Amino acid sequence: MEGAQWDTLLPFFVAGFVSFAVFYLSNILWLRPEKIRNKLRSQGIKGPSPSLLYGNILDMRRIVKEEKETQKGGSRHVSASYTSALFPYFITWRKEYGPIFMYSTGSIQLLHVSHPDLVKEISLCKSLDLGRPSYMQKERGALFGRGILASNGAVWAHQRKIIAPEFFMDKVKHMVDLIVEATIPFLESWDSLLESEGGTREIVVDEDLRSFSADVISRASFGSSYAKGEEIFSRLRQLQKALSKSSILIGIPGLRFLPTKNNRNIWRLDREIRSLILNIANERREGSQGSSRKDLLQSIIDGASAIHAKPNTIDEFIIDNCKNIYFAGHETTAITATWCLMLLASHPEWQARARAEVLEVCQGRLPDADMLHGLKMLTMVIRETLRLYPPAALLAREAFQDMKLGGIYIPKGITLSVLISVLHHDPEFWGPDADEFNPERFAHGISSACKSAHAYIPFGIGIRTCAGQNFAMLELKIVLSLLLSKFSFSPSPKYIHSPAFRLTVEPEFGVPLIVKKL
Repeated sequence: MEGAQWDTLLPFFVAGFVSFAVFYLSNILWLRPEKIRNKLRSQGIKGPSPSLLYGNILDMRRIVKEEKETQKGGSRHVSASYTSALFPYFITWRKEYGPIFMYSTGSIQLLHVSHPDLVKEISLCKSLDLGRPSYMQKERGALFGRGILASNGAVWAHQRKIIAPEFFMDKVKHMVDLIVEATIPFLESWDSLLESEGGTREIVVDEDLRSFSADVISRASFGSSYAKGEEIFSRLRQLQKALSKSSILIGIPGLRFLPTKNNRNIWRLDREIRSLILNIANERREGSQGSSRKDLLQSIIDGASAIHAKPNTIDEFIIDNCKNIYFAGHETTAITATWCLMLLASHPEWQARARAEVLEVCQGRLPDADMLHGLKMLTMVIRETLRLYPPAALLAREAFQDMKLGGIYIPKGITLSVLISVLHHDPEFWGPDADEFNPERFAHGISSACKSAHAYIPFGIGIRTCAGQNFAMLELKIVLSLLLSKFSFSPSPKYIHSPAFRLTVEPEFGVPLIVKKL
């Protein structure tokens, strides 16, 4: 009897489940997004028409394919904006709809912003109702988790209170000797390579710079050398590449749960990274009784205990923030140093000027804080590199409540997306040489370099500005000054200029340079 009743009721259960699934998906993929889009349309904001499941993803793929066909066989100027090569759909839509337009990737609704006035409004907004997009924790959870780069609200405020003071200038100044100490074996390894080749050889500089920068952040923040964290950095690099493969597909519901080969690889790397970081944290916790050591790792451990009570929640806090620091603390700095050497190799006159300043200021000695302050020319070169090649391509903020910015009503659920390279290359704010490598524009500081201060945002904006920017600039000055004092650089015939987006913007095929010992 029960079996017969179940056979009778089963079709109703199936029909009910299917109806619920259809309603849920239609709400997620169409009804809710269309409500948001209508609020933007009513203000005169336009954009490409989205499809039901993919939003504008198929259009984006088509435009990228067309751009690749157009650029096939051609070579790009090393200073030219990478936007048209990596994000040609933004260029296409900007021409059609203006500097502010809407688009979508799956269920995610975005408002593209490329006007400094609105960027300024975003930077001035201190409300915690404007924060990191929720898709960062969902789609990029393996890399960012709920760490400082992806969290919001009170949790983020607590994380910022723990981490930011570790990178205040008064503390960073005391890290000069530590960074110099990490640079010496790096320079010695190049010395040995060059001596075996008669003083000149080709070196793929980005690989070595990434290892060097990983060593620096390990020593400065975690009290260990690169050798101890090598497994973590190696897996983070693999994870970064795996996540970037699906970057254009963000927003398609359920895609990250499918057991595809790439997803399985992401899950495996996430487990391994978590285990490795937890081992380091546990070693510190077990050995910290009665210890006076106070570095970033210890601050994170103490901060986790202060806000959480359950052991597993404490571990999550530690793991996620360590992942964030390991990734952001070395990846972006290494990439910037790489682009800087590439640009100096391509512009020997600026390389000569920067080297002459280093030799004059440092007088053959290892740099200290006062010397670094006097490296004005090198600072200009670094700032211009960050303008042409900001390591973070996009700045994104999600509105968690309805709000108004710059006269525009921003509905809850919309993600504001700022393409940094568009601002950094806009002739309206930088002049007709916006696509040229010209460090001289920063001779009188950032405020005098362009017509709008909010057209230059390599470290982000507002309350979410990169906490480690002082540390990054210090590290860049030290490693570049020491490299310039010992070696000269020229382009290798093997170098292929092809910026690639892998969550950060990096050279797709590496940067081989001809390095000569001075």
